[in-house]
Amino acid sequence: MSKGFASNPRQILLATIVLASFVGVGARLVWLHVLDRDALLRYVSQARYKIEPLPGRRGDILDANGAKLATSRSLIILAVDPQSLRKEDEAKWPQLAALIGKNPSELARIFNTKTRPAAASITAKTNESNGSPVAKAPAFAFNVTPAEATDPAAYTDSEEENSEDDDEAPDSAGNRPIRFAKLSDSITETTFTAIKQLNIKGVIGQRVYRRAYPNNSIASHIIGYVDRAERPVTGIERYADFYLHGLNGWLESEKDGKREELAQFRTRQVPAADGYSVKLSIDSVVQQIVDEELAAIASKYSPEKATIIVSDPRTGFILALGNYPSFDLNTYNKLTKEEQGRMRNIAVSDMYEPGSVFKIVAVAGALNEGLVNAGSTFDCTSDSIEYQGKTRKLPREDHHFDHRLTVAEIVAHSSNRGAAQLAMAMGDDRFYGYARAFGFGQLTGFPNLGIESPGMLASPKKWDGLTITRMPMGHSIAATPLQMHQAMTVIASGGVMLRPSIIRQVLDSSGEVVYRFDRREGDRVVSERTAQTVARMLQGVASKEGTAPEAAIKDYEVAGKTGTAQKIVNGRYSEREHVVSFVGFLPATQPRLVISVIVDGADKNCPGGVAYGAKVAAPSFKRVAEQLIRHLDIKPIAPLSPVAPGPKGPASRLALKGSR
Repeated sequence: MSKGFASNPRQILLATIVLASFVGVGARLVWLHVLDRDALLRYVSQARYKIEPLPGRRGDILDANGAKLATSRSLIILAVDPQSLRKEDEAKWPQLAALIGKNPSELARIFNTKTRPAAASITAKTNESNGSPVAKAPAFAFNVTPAEATDPAAYTDSEEENSEDDDEAPDSAGNRPIRFAKLSDSITETTFTAIKQLNIKGVIGQRVYRRAYPNNSIASHIIGYVDRAERPVTGIERYADFYLHGLNGWLESEKDGKREELAQFRTRQVPAADGYSVKLSIDSVVQQIVDEELAAIASKYSPEKATIIVSDPRTGFILALGNYPSFDLNTYNKLTKEEQGRMRNIAVSDMYEPGSVFKIVAVAGALNEGLVNAGSTFDCTSDSIEYQGKTRKLPREDHHFDHRLTVAEIVAHSSNRGAAQLAMAMGDDRFYGYARAFGFGQLTGFPNLGIESPGMLASPKKWDGLTITRMPMGHSIAATPLQMHQAMTVIASGGVMLRPSIIRQVLDSSGEVVYRFDRREGDRVVSERTAQTVARMLQGVASKEGTAPEAAIKDYEVAGKTGTAQKIVNGRYSEREHVVSFVGFLPATQPRLVISVIVDGADKNCPGGVAYGAKVAAPSFKRVAEQLIRHLDIKPIAPLSPVAPGPKGPASRLALKGSR
């Protein structure tokens, strides 16, 4: 035999080894693909394609000075995979419990509960198919990106409800392994760092964004809130959601049997983009002053509700808007069913009869039409008058007048009969037209911070014989507090309708302005001269001779109007229940602020059991205005001479025949 060839025994041995290898491989393949196929698929299925959403961070809501009114904080959802826990880490469990504020025995129970009955999985799937989705755990890991894959509020503290093991076969006892149980959904970054240092295998976490409101209840009805799923519900959160919400990204890759990402198989990653921030015209200091005054009103009078609005009549931008009762944005979900009405923005949703404040419409309209001048006089002692061929009964007066009143005196003394005669001088259609022009009976166009009411203003076709005598004094009409504020702003702005606005700027994540909102100017309602004349007349209200000397501020021109409107109870006007108000502006000749104070149901805690605008609302107006004068550094202006009575003009260009 040649030395270059192996001996026969060696060839046989080699052939035997090769054959045995093939037989072994073949047997293993038969075992894996036939005999143990189900077990194999169980593990293979766990290394599967995944798409993980990467939501963007929601933008901030800022006040006029850049302070955060709403922001998104980075928090950690902490969970555990009980199947991955190591015995040697058990000594660290008490430390973890202390860090997350959980009872050690409860933590140990969750860690040691490693399976659940298979029936629970079937029930969960059935609920999902019936339209009641159950929570699915995101793929958590310690080295996570700041993105929220799933709504953390969807998870509960029960590990049975937080398992993602539906794809795993049950064991011989019919139980499925638990691979996910939530421990907490509000772990701070600092605490999470300490938890990672414990190095407990199986404890996993993911960063999420959670909305926070640093000032709690400040401007709560303006800001609004998002729910736990980051869905905007009310306020600017909802109105400006197009700007605020981030652009979602996503991650495409695979994960292994341990549910960890196989980064080498990542096929695509689209990064999330942060939402824009929205800067409001709200000044937090002004808002704080308003909220404190509302708290004082609530403490003294215990009203049903109250509203204070402050705006700049040069631009129409709202500086503050507050309601009583209010609520804490961070705990909105803890309100009882009876308390949920606190979340309603009554400044735009609730209607009331404005009372005498509405008289500015009749006065401004008659002056603008040239039907009267400041010195025109009217007999306000008559209790009836002839109008359009019929005798109409005039409303009663709160005071007795022993002489004919000038238009200026009608305003200063808040004469009901005088206002009625001014409206009659215009006629039904023209008076109605001015009421519409001042913004009544229609939406203000204010950002939709909830359900806005258009108020109630019936057309002349639906009026009865008394409407023309009652509407000029603020009855037979319903308005929201913001509508009445807007109407007074027409006078303060020089006769132009300025739509109330709240959003100033939209900023990108670097703070650069991407969009700027300017004042929203509507039609001219009355001439500038008419507006100035009415403004000077309204100064007489806040004087010793007027109905609201309580609103006067030394060295400053205050223009405004009181309102004391009877509420309708059981279909009749009540003598003991009122909505009182004072709506005004200052300085009267160069207005910087319009302030509205409306209080509903303060009667029971007022002297004599009756509330009046001069006694309840006007003092609040003064307190707010005095603080804002200092905060905004508003300088006093040399007052103009009072409105001259002028030559006595005709009562109107229409025949108004009075009778006793």
